[in-house]
Formats: sequence, C-alpha cells, structure tokens
Amino acid sequence: MSTVEIMSPRRIRRTLRRLAYEIVERNRGARTLELFGIRESGVPLARALAQEIAEIEGHDVPVHDLDTTPYRDDQPDGAERPAARKDDTDVDGRDVILVDDVLFTGRTARAALDAVIQYGRPSSIQLVVLVDRGHREYPIQPDYTGRLIQTKHDEQVQVATDGDFRVSVQDE
Repeated sequence: MSTVEIMSPRRIRRTLRRLAYEIVERNRGARTLELFGIRESGVPLARALAQEIAEIEGHDVPVHDLDTTPYRDDQPDGAERPAARKDDTDVDGRDVILVDDVLFTGRTARAALDAVIQYGRPSSIQLVVLVDRGHREYPIQPDYTGRLIQTKHDEQVQVATDGDFRVSVQDE
C-alpha cells in the first residue's frame, strides 16, 4: 500500500481562494448564498470556503452541515435511517452551494440534492468539490472543481480536514 500526497495545505488554500472567487463571480456577489457542507469532510471545507468568500465580499456567508444519510439509495434494505432534520434554515429563493471533498460515483451528491429540498425551494443549487476523481454512476457534474484527478477505481482519495487540509491518494 502506498500513499502519495497530491495537494499540499498551501495548494489547497490557493484552490479554496480560487473557488471562492469563481463562486462570487458566478453569483454576482454573495448576498444570496447559503453553503451546505456535506458531512463529514465537506463541512470543514464549507467553513473554509465561507471564510474566503467573507474576506472577498466583506460579510459572512451562512454555513450549514448536511446529512445525506436518510436520502442515500445504497443503504441496505431494512437499515435504520435517521429522520430528516428540518431546523429554521430556509433556502427559498437562495443560491445553495453544496460543498464536498471528493466527487466519485455521484451518489452522495444525488442524495444531497434531495436533502437540500427539505429546507425549501432554492433559486439554484450548485456543487463545489475539492477533488473530482471521475467514475460516475449518475450524470452529476460539479459546477466548481478544485482539481480533477484520474484515479483507478480501487484507489482511495483521502482528504485530511483536521488542522491543515491535505489530499492524498492511496492504492489498495
């Protein structure tokens, strides 16, 4: 088993800054944005991205964590599924930015689309991923991509989100 670092903390900081500028430019500012970090690794990335956007725009952007578990289609039959959570978050007419670490088959992103709808009817839903590794099972493409990496199906892309962000690829 070997592990290769493909994105250093410095490169990830630059990438998040670039992604923040792309998001602000496409949405003509950040006034209508709501960021949803897909649990687990998407949440710290969403917070870091919101911080970058706040530095660019001069005001905070709301960040929420999003549990896609109740909406996944790959749970075993009879598996206990937690109830969908509905708090006071309202996305009606807002531009929702889904944030995840790695886009692989598209199953999590598909579940995230269903999960966001519990909060209302957004004006748009956009997907930002730090790493797109291909191998889709659903026709889902990110709106913003940090880095596209061609991987083998059996390789693992690991995103460390504790402290400095790092991305590595591990073969099995």
